[in-house]
Amino acid sequence: MTTNIAAALNDLLFDREHDVAAAVTRHFADDYRQRTDGVWSDRAEFAEHITHLRGVLTGGYVEVHDEFIDGARYADRHTVHATKIDGSTAAFEVLVFAEFAADGRFRQIIETTTMLAGQAEDQHLGSAR
Repeated sequence: MTTNIAAALNDLLFDREHDVAAAVTRHFADDYRQRTDGVWSDRAEFAEHITHLRGVLTGGYVEVHDEFIDGARYADRHTVHATKIDGSTAAFEVLVFAEFAADGRFRQIIETTTMLAGQAEDQHLGSAR
């Protein structure tokens, strides 16, 4: 089974039935790495980022606009709509180029984020730890 961004982000951020470690293992290979707005993170740093976001967000959803899969290659354009603990909201458009591992989990993601709505302090939510 091959994962996708919507399934991964819903498990990571919005479905609190799974802990961060289980959600990361479900969608991301052991050697996973990610570049967000030019900054590389390994799998442990990525899990730290998700843990931070779970402490800041209370809900939200992912809206996928475009999604392409060609063998081990994946690309998409999606918007993450998030509600924070203080009740304020933020939205980010994300452009993703990714590679799958042989087992269908993400091995690498390179993404660029653009804040569409939110406060100045939300600007770096895409890479905050």
